Amino acid sequence: MRKRTKSRECALQILYAFDIGGNKDKDIAANYWKQNESDVQIKKFSMDLVTGTLEKIKDIDKLISKYADNWRLERMAVIDRNIIRMATYELLYVEDIPPKVAINEAVELAKKFGDDESGRFVNGVLDKINKIECKKEK
Repeated sequence: MRKRTKSRECALQILYAFDIGGNKDKDIAANYWKQNESDVQIKKFSMDLVTGTLEKIKDIDKLISKYADNWRLERMAVIDRNIIRMATYELLYVEDIPPKVAINEAVELAKKFGDDESGRFVNGVLDKINKIECKKEK
């Protein structure tokens, strides 16, 4: 598995833990790394994604709510919601990752960790965000 793919998996697990814990336990990331030793590059990219996503979460959640037709954020599967959050962060704020890569990696995470429809759902929401929001910033 490529390092950035592994990093995204780690970041997703940390974001998931923050989400189900109500963002209250600030030691979630430290505890994760104690239990999951990893390469320095993997840990750094993972934590960049986690920190960035959490810092921008209000803006990201507004966009997801806007483009997830007929879905309220709190009604989405926790795993899908966090995959979309992280990928939206990548699309909008990480310049060295092409949109196709961010979306494809998110879809693969959704297929691996979500249910049968997660991949299609994640792809649909991210495709809309990419086509509309990413074009505005250029």
